[in-house]
Amino acid sequence: MAGLIAKHHQDADAAREHLEKLLWPDGPICPHCGLIGEAYKLEGKTTRRGLYKCAGCREPFTVTVGTIFEDSKIPLNKWLLAIHLMCSSKKGISAHQLMRNLELGSYRTAWFMAHRIRWAMGQEPMASRLAGIVEIDDTWVGGKLRLGAGRNKDGTSKRAGKDPNANKIAVVSALQRDGEVRSIAFDRVTGENARPVIEEYVERGSHIMTDSSTRMMFGKYGWQHSTVDHSKKEYSRHEDGLTITTNTVEGYFSIIKRGIHGVYHHVGKHYLDQYLREFDYRYNVRKMNDGDRTVLAIKKTHGKRLMLKEPKKHKM
Repeated sequence: MAGLIAKHHQDADAAREHLEKLLWPDGPICPHCGLIGEAYKLEGKTTRRGLYKCAGCREPFTVTVGTIFEDSKIPLNKWLLAIHLMCSSKKGISAHQLMRNLELGSYRTAWFMAHRIRWAMGQEPMASRLAGIVEIDDTWVGGKLRLGAGRNKDGTSKRAGKDPNANKIAVVSALQRDGEVRSIAFDRVTGENARPVIEEYVERGSHIMTDSSTRMMFGKYGWQHSTVDHSKKEYSRHEDGLTITTNTVEGYFSIIKRGIHGVYHHVGKHYLDQYLREFDYRYNVRKMNDGDRTVLAIKKTHGKRLMLKEPKKHKM
């Protein structure tokens, strides 16, 4: 991948040519009318580089129109380098590190840049449902609530009645064994609010595996359902030739938590879904090398603008 970076990311012009090859394999695509291969390049001393004009609708455009790079003042080669850094870091890379590595002007610029890339990494709804054996579990993400120690004047514990998870957000992940994962954040998890998400992500007839504490009833909704009872120290068992366990999805949670606590340190509650997009993407393409993973992420930037004017609300 080092050669790829040296060749295509050395300046904005080389990066734009690389982007055109990836997004326009059959020739320039007009973002206004959709005509393919019928545009011609405009050239001149005062003409913006990379500018095309459609022979059909006569509208000008560049390869960045309709992508996360549109209207950005950041050089395109720095965008592509940022994508590579985020794709090649197993637990992610902080905005401060991006700012230093890419020599950006401010932390805010690097932060917004990273969130645009996370938006592009997201899996489109209904693109492909999980099937076969699907492990589903939930976990808490966030810092510890400072409850204090000792006792109150009346002798009661200062921790009594306090919810240790009050400062955290719940994350539910559905992970197809030997396949992909889908994650979503909730303020609180109930069968009522989680089941529609599972219906969207998991094919009916799949074999769902959870622990015994799950709040969702799957058997009567068209899924085969098996559980392990962690309260009895049961973490896996063999049944009818299958291994009943949630160890795979719990291992995925460990990657998320190491990234959140070890790399990002602090994640705003309203933006947790954005970070989950990033972790899901890297896991789903884990069998690719860094170069192919980066190329796929670049191709996903088309058709995804993000302004971040209003953060996404979590499921209630």
